[in-house]
Amino acid sequence: MSGGVIVVAEHLRGALRDVTAELVGAAMALDAGPVTVAVLAGEPSALAVSCALEGVDEVVEIATPSAGFDSDVWRAALGALVTDRQPRLVVAAHSVDGMAFAPALAAELGGGLATDVIGLASTAAGVTAARAPYGGKVAMAVELPVGSVVMLRPATFAAAAAGGSPSRTAFACPAVVSRLAHRDYVEQAASEVDLGAADVIVSIGRGIGDRENIALFERVAARLGATLGSSRPLVDAGWMPHARQVGQSGTTVKPSVYVAFGISGAVQHLAGMKGARTIIAVNTDRDAPIFGIAQFGAAVDALEVGEAIADG
Repeated sequence: MSGGVIVVAEHLRGALRDVTAELVGAAMALDAGPVTVAVLAGEPSALAVSCALEGVDEVVEIATPSAGFDSDVWRAALGALVTDRQPRLVVAAHSVDGMAFAPALAAELGGGLATDVIGLASTAAGVTAARAPYGGKVAMAVELPVGSVVMLRPATFAAAAAGGSPSRTAFACPAVVSRLAHRDYVEQAASEVDLGAADVIVSIGRGIGDRENIALFERVAARLGATLGSSRPLVDAGWMPHARQVGQSGTTVKPSVYVAFGISGAVQHLAGMKGARTIIAVNTDRDAPIFGIAQFGAAVDALEVGEAIADG
């Protein structure tokens, strides 16, 4: 098979990460030919089953010498696969693992590279990748030739659903003298909050008025079974911790429901939450940008709505 898109499956401790389905969804939307998912693991068969997503034409299993992630092995194996298949594009996650192998892979292939990509479009010569560097202060469109590597921001693209029926093939991992040796996993210390995993988020901005009003929206979040988030101005003011910040310079979220109280909707904030399934905005400014992406909205005082929910 030649042409199409190769998606690099991302996994951790024997489980496929959610971002893999998002990579597949982005590849499908490009309509650039067959979608192939490459699974690199010590025992790739179990993970390959989880890659049976809608739109996937083929899952390629590459058995690696070690069960742990090894950037040297992944770069060499993917380089051999790409050389063999000649895809139009290679898609990986903009993640810790992705940064360890994808730039080196692009350099080895002699193609283009775009990191932290938030949008993709096919062109006759390859693809155009949208980026928003410098904390979202710059909008950038990068034109990449055929054979390039793109790294997509998690929680940004629509995920492919389960239920595909791809073919499954094997590809031999080349012999690699690795500079690395996997020893063990070290669990990251638990954060105060995990916005990325929240299904319902109540987020607050400058429109709540005073710092003392945060307590009201803590009650709102508790009443709705939601996680409390924040826009950047409240974090910059020292009212909220950075772990609560939603946006390009905070956490990109994709909850089922996102309720924004007193948030006007700066570009950086919208980019970090526009993937929510349902967006509800409460802001006195009828022309606030957030109303442009919200499914439901109310041009009223955020405190009035908050009090009605908290005390209702």
